[in-house]
Amino acid sequence: MPKLTKRAVDAALPGEKDYVVWDDELPGFGLRVFTSGKRSYVIQYRLGGRSRRYTIGLHGVWTAETARQEAKAQFGRIARGENPTEERQLDQKAITVKELCVLYLKDLNAGLIMGKGGRPKKPGTIGTDIGRIHRHIIPLIGQRRVKDLTKADVSKMMKDVIAGKTRVSIKTEKLRGRAVVRGGAGTAARTVGLLGGIMTFAIDAGIIETNPAHGIRKPKDNVRSRRLTEDEYRTLGRMLSAAEKDERYAITVAIIRQIALTGCRRSEIINLRWKEVDTGASCLRLIDSKEGHSIRPIGLPVIEFLDERRKSDQGTYVFPGSGDDNAFGSFPNRWDQMFAGSSLADVTPHVLRHSFASVGNDLGFTEVTIAALVGHSIGTMTSKYIHTLDTALIMAADTISGYIQGLLAGTEFKQTAYALDRDSRKTALARFLQKAAGDVGDPNSGETRLAA
Repeated sequence: MPKLTKRAVDAALPGEKDYVVWDDELPGFGLRVFTSGKRSYVIQYRLGGRSRRYTIGLHGVWTAETARQEAKAQFGRIARGENPTEERQLDQKAITVKELCVLYLKDLNAGLIMGKGGRPKKPGTIGTDIGRIHRHIIPLIGQRRVKDLTKADVSKMMKDVIAGKTRVSIKTEKLRGRAVVRGGAGTAARTVGLLGGIMTFAIDAGIIETNPAHGIRKPKDNVRSRRLTEDEYRTLGRMLSAAEKDERYAITVAIIRQIALTGCRRSEIINLRWKEVDTGASCLRLIDSKEGHSIRPIGLPVIEFLDERRKSDQGTYVFPGSGDDNAFGSFPNRWDQMFAGSSLADVTPHVLRHSFASVGNDLGFTEVTIAALVGHSIGTMTSKYIHTLDTALIMAADTISGYIQGLLAGTEFKQTAYALDRDSRKTALARFLQKAAGDVGDPNSGETRLAA
């Protein structure tokens, strides 16, 4: 049994079952290693003829040395007849959901709550989580004791969010005026997911033993399955052409087009910096996307747009705002103004992203290829694949973005193959985009489908 030092703790890897590494200098002091990879410092002692275990806290919040000092202090209390485990149980079992949320938010803001890939959650995600906690979780179940929370309580909370019981108009910093928090199925599903994470946090802290949010059947988010039809793409194209005649909407229209032609997330395009644009390699090299560093192949229509825009814009951002050197900040308001009352009023930027992927599937590209284009993670396969911008990926980006551009322009094209050099790609796209609507042929024929 080694002395618990930082090196020994870092070397303790998760196994098939939870296990404890005991310290050889301080009997009863140990490190519990969970199968999830989390580690916490514990002490084991006997009192009243019973063996008891007390959790000091998670590694990361506690270091091996500070946990050792705390262990010595607790052993001193035990020697005086005190029972820290029982005291903690009495104290923590009475904690309310609101009080638990306060503890969770403290660790969240300190960067101790991990998100995807074991990385600290991003500021945008933290802001969204804070909003859902204060606007949905605390108002609906904040006064309930955590230990008394049941699946029925979580289910009722979810239904209340769907029904709009937490609907509220709030003043925001990013948007001028006020925004309405509406609730709905999508918000309810994601709020339950967040509550599940908070309850897991409570389990790690020794407050509860089971997660009441696990196993709750969440509603499907219709926005996530919504996609544009070909006719809707043409309608969108007409709306964009009309809107860009008004100078107020010029940047918004350009952003919408690039979201549609790349399948990128809204934030990835709005916050795109010129140093992330590599038109020579036909890709965007995003520094900090939702998946971390991400390389996105882009098609010729996007490359041509970026090359032309770079001639007149030498700032930091591709789509600059009105400040000295910041990203465009009026997109949400401009979007609402453009789409309100139209036949596409239910369309969101995510619908454009989902539609891009759906068009790729329609054209016969594989799931892995589409995942590489939009920045989804499919195990290690995608992460290895995306770092090689080969002919197949560039061809796929050209094909999908060219097809969508054709629909937005009211034309369509047949696809056979692309060469890698820019001139050949440009000539091919120009020829295909000149094809009249309806000259596509059988969508299932070899002329119109191309498997990556």
